[in-house]
Amino acid sequence: MAEEPEAVNAEAWDAYGAHHLRRGTAVPEAADLDWAFEGGGPGSEVLGELTGRRVLDLGCGTARHAAHLVRSHGALVDAVDASAGQYERARARHGSLPGLRLVLGDAVEHLREAEPYDVVYSVNAVPYIDPHRLLPALAGALRPGGRLCFTVLHSNSRGDGPSDRVAARPEVLRLAGGGEVTVQMWVLTPELWTALLTEYGLRVEGIDVLDTPEDGNKASYRLFRVIRPVKVSSRPRVDKAPPAHAAIGVGAVLYGPRGLLLGRHRRGTWELPGGTVEPGESLRETVVRELGEETGLAARPEDVRLLGTLLDDAGGVVRVTVPALVTGWRGEPSDQPGESVGRWRWFALDRLPEQLFVCSAQALTAWRPGLPIDHTPARFTPYATGSGDN
Repeated sequence: MAEEPEAVNAEAWDAYGAHHLRRGTAVPEAADLDWAFEGGGPGSEVLGELTGRRVLDLGCGTARHAAHLVRSHGALVDAVDASAGQYERARARHGSLPGLRLVLGDAVEHLREAEPYDVVYSVNAVPYIDPHRLLPALAGALRPGGRLCFTVLHSNSRGDGPSDRVAARPEVLRLAGGGEVTVQMWVLTPELWTALLTEYGLRVEGIDVLDTPEDGNKASYRLFRVIRPVKVSSRPRVDKAPPAHAAIGVGAVLYGPRGLLLGRHRRGTWELPGGTVEPGESLRETVVRELGEETGLAARPEDVRLLGTLLDDAGGVVRVTVPALVTGWRGEPSDQPGESVGRWRWFALDRLPEQLFVCSAQALTAWRPGLPIDHTPARFTPYATGSGDN
């Protein structure tokens, strides 16, 4: 059985760090951020003002960039990496630098537990982590208005381009002094990265193209400049509850081999199961609750398909009825204690009883416009998908 991509990467980066520890590879100072290759593309200016800001270097390696931001910009930087070898190299070179905190551990776990950051950046580390695991943690670890900048591989040195599917693929890392390790990378199109970032509540402000200047090397990177939007506040006009202008309820259509389910109200009308929405409920939850309370039948919210919205006038109050088709239920309908509707029966559509409750009649013609039912008019707005939002 093949290993999971992130497990492959953990082993590869451990091997990478151990290789450089054995060789005693020097850790040079950074003059600025090298987003893809030394001296190419923008520098740390894309991160904005950094003095006194909480900053995270995700996948820091030897922490050379993090140390530069502390020394040159006065940032307070946490630098996290999962490779024990890289962590040891960083600690040996920068471990005593005030303002820099080195963290050995999983980046996603760190993001989930850390206090919010003003800035998060990552130089080529993002593509080694499943986006569906990483991006929600990144969004949660950025304060509103915070900035995220990261680079990703767009095409490798052979010119193999990105994918429009969220899937990892093998890539090879060359080791200094000879040798190589295989990693798994999410090499995705800019459009797909943008869609994923948007899905998790982040907004892409710009994408820079960073092509390798070396002749014959087709490697290309993309630098994403992203922010977590600030949510606009809202408040009520006054503290007291507004006067009631509308009533909202649901009507449940249960139709099967035995016909359509209707019950008799104590005031003489025949009605669909249904009732008024209670505070905090979704419309589907209201259908399920009312069905159980009135008939004893059990259904699940996913068994409820909301059909649309009916609007009419009841004594100067706007009456809102949402008809709903229940596609699955368990049990047999029966009278329930304390309920005003009972005597539940199944009716053929061509033998519906007289004296239907007007809201039930409106709901039935919204469901089946051809039914020969007379009722006061109501304005019906069907949901585009037939399922509604709640």
